[in-house]
Amino acid sequence: MKTGCRNIRGLFIALSMVAGWTFPASADATVTPPFELVTLGTVGGPLPNPVRGQPANLLTNGSDSFLIDCGDGAAERMAAAGAGFPSLRAIFLTHHHFDHIGGLFAVLGLRFQLDTQGPLTIYGPRGTTTIVNALLAAMGPSAEARYGVPGERFISPAQNIDVVELTDGSVVKLNGATISVALNSHYSFDPGSADHQKHQSLSYRFDLPARSIVFTGDTGPSSAIEKLAYGADVLVAEMIDLPNTLKKLEAFARNLPPHIKVHMAEHFEKQHLVPAEVGKMASRARVGAVIVTHLAGTRDEDVLDYLSDIARNYSGPTIVSNDMQRH
Repeated sequence: MKTGCRNIRGLFIALSMVAGWTFPASADATVTPPFELVTLGTVGGPLPNPVRGQPANLLTNGSDSFLIDCGDGAAERMAAAGAGFPSLRAIFLTHHHFDHIGGLFAVLGLRFQLDTQGPLTIYGPRGTTTIVNALLAAMGPSAEARYGVPGERFISPAQNIDVVELTDGSVVKLNGATISVALNSHYSFDPGSADHQKHQSLSYRFDLPARSIVFTGDTGPSSAIEKLAYGADVLVAEMIDLPNTLKKLEAFARNLPPHIKVHMAEHFEKQHLVPAEVGKMASRARVGAVIVTHLAGTRDEDVLDYLSDIARNYSGPTIVSNDMQRH
């Protein structure tokens, strides 16, 4: 009986995903939370996808907006979600792989071109300052030319832009939200090594006035994330279809040197979450609901299988999210 109920529930969840239904923050919630989550881009890179944008999530209550990761297309999809640049208070980067930062130049450039005056803080792991400074420098020629009208006043692209680098245990308080940070397992550098200190991948917990939302970012299995997410209302988790991803690797990487293919395969196998691991993480963290995004190698026709694999370990509501879906 329990198995049958679970199968019926899995079908309901899959149908809800197709219909665009969303889950409430908690069972006793009676009002819409002030911050809404919009999954702007839901595919993992590096291959472009004609249907899904690269990783980007938006938290917005209309007056204040936060971007969590900034993949290609984030600026356009942020506008489509109804959040203008004047409301953008902060960008949180989980790590520096290109599918998570590819849209940052467009966000900064368009924001500047529209003469957005308010302050913007970009948070991320070590190395974020180097990336942002380089992008601001690249904006220089366009900033100097402005609109090509003689007598225009030059404004530095760096005006009102701040960068704060975070690491394991960092805490940020911002516009009614408390953001806690944990180091995850997306990189496998030896603890204490120079690479481990220099290159880090982070997960974020947003404790908002009405609910708590945890973003795993890219990661493998991680007890640190389980601790960070414990008791949260929502876990926004990445997911990989490992067999299909490895099959795609063989198809698209025929000309890669063998040692690079080995490294890529190890990365996919150890540093991402298969559906069963998403379920185990959610169960151990006792979260209220799961939203699956950063879909790598997944196929739409296999959604019920993914949900079934997650449900073997986690009995709460689960959505495999689409681009521009509101939660």
